Amino acid sequence: MACVAQGDQDAFSVLYDAVAGTVFGIAVKVVRDRAQSEEVAQEVMIDVWRQAARYRPDQGSVMAWVATIAHRRAVDRVRSAQASATREHDVGVRGQERPFDEVSEQVESRLERDQVTRCLRRLTELQRQAVTLAYYQGLTYREVAETLQTPLPTIKTRMRDGLIRLRDCMGVTT
Repeated sequence: MACVAQGDQDAFSVLYDAVAGTVFGIAVKVVRDRAQSEEVAQEVMIDVWRQAARYRPDQGSVMAWVATIAHRRAVDRVRSAQASATREHDVGVRGQERPFDEVSEQVESRLERDQVTRCLRRLTELQRQAVTLAYYQGLTYREVAETLQTPLPTIKTRMRDGLIRLRDCMGVTT
């Protein structure tokens, strides 16, 4: 990686041969569209080339670092596609020009807010702390772990369990 960071194309070629299959596999698994996955894999390899100097061997293996970049890029692609679809849907819905009832909208919003509050109270204190820090204060998992002085895997488990309980309490179906 040190050689890649210095712009060594031969070193990058060796790295590419070693990780390209894994990068593509991660992209296909997340994106689920071969053409999109190829684009994601290409973007990841460009990122690896450009960001090679950021790699820190004391924080994990090269493969783990590259796999993390691949997963994040693939998730970003999926989120972007979902956001685009949502925007298109919203534009279509707005085009139907249905009358807007501000009072019923406020009532519905308040009912939803009350339901979220009630469901948050059903979580354990530890789950509620983690979920609140992440979703109301915008902290990452790592920042939540640091704030609560708790190991990262423990925070991830608390958040996952808390979000599952919230989903069930809210009656959300997947």
